[in-house]
Amino acid sequence: MNVHGVWALYRYEMSRTFRTLWQSIVTPVITTVLYFVVFGGAIGSRMENIGSVDYGAFIVPGLIMLSLLTQSISNASFGIYFPKFSGTVYEMLSAPMSPIELVMGYVGAAATKSIMLGLIILATATLFVDVRIDHPFVMILFLLLTALTFSMFGFIIGIWAEGFEQLSFIPMLVVTPLTFLGGAFYSINMLPDFWRNVSLFNPVVYLVSGFRWSFYGEGDVAIGVSLGITAAFLVTCLSVIIWIFRTGYRLKD
Repeated sequence: MNVHGVWALYRYEMSRTFRTLWQSIVTPVITTVLYFVVFGGAIGSRMENIGSVDYGAFIVPGLIMLSLLTQSISNASFGIYFPKFSGTVYEMLSAPMSPIELVMGYVGAAATKSIMLGLIILATATLFVDVRIDHPFVMILFLLLTALTFSMFGFIIGIWAEGFEQLSFIPMLVVTPLTFLGGAFYSINMLPDFWRNVSLFNPVVYLVSGFRWSFYGEGDVAIGVSLGITAAFLVTCLSVIIWIFRTGYRLKD
């Protein structure tokens, strides 16, 4: 394995975060603080506990997951799209690095950024509400799986996109609405039976539910099902990336 090549690509991608610190870190944290002020303070103070959890604390896993999904996709998609846009992707494809090493560099950096942001948001949340983590190892596992999976998903989007409009289409018009409808700010058990069953077709429900279970031991679906759905999506993304490099889809044409 070309460790030096992977490390150089990883380090370069990570350096973009510090060059755009306001956009990469500060802006998402400010947005999260506003969510706590509006939902946790103004609305949460007028709501009853959900299960045994105060509403302000209840939305913490959902807010972290919302940021984790959007930032993982954004970081990875922009990371691979700009080399395509500038034409430097051909230099990387001809470099002494295998496709898996290229993916490790891009996806690893995107996942690292997202995890860092998630932990910063978690630390910020403790300033507003009492947060407890009943299952810290499961929480870390979900952070890693989700960040890696959606960074690979973003990598796929970056290769597929032929313009900046397509680059932002799926994160803004698909992933964000699915997250809001996936129980980030409520329990799907609060919905009528018909809409609860419809919500079970939303894959984000399983991510949010499993992540919330790692905090409070309560979730809308079983933790094993949540882990299984997340792992299945990871394998699917990995399979698509393998196919892309085997066929050269939108990389060599």
